[in-house]
Amino acid sequence: MSDPDYSKRITHNAKQCGGRPCIRGLRIRVSDILGMLAGGASREQILNDFPYLEDADITAVLQYAAHEAERRTVIAAE
Repeated sequence: MSDPDYSKRITHNAKQCGGRPCIRGLRIRVSDILGMLAGGASREQILNDFPYLEDADITAVLQYAAHEAERRTVIAAE
């Protein structure tokens, strides 16, 4: 994912939600949507609860999460 599709939909703003990644500058955090999906909510349920979101926003959240999961972490040897 060198040029991720989510880059226009996932935003970071130090003055909003503590700088956590949000959807299109709205105060809906990526972690909020991931939590709902992990809790069993369907895309349709999320879109009904948040009518200003788009299906592509949920796709962007999943792409962002997949990209972040591939981030390397340096762990000190014991």
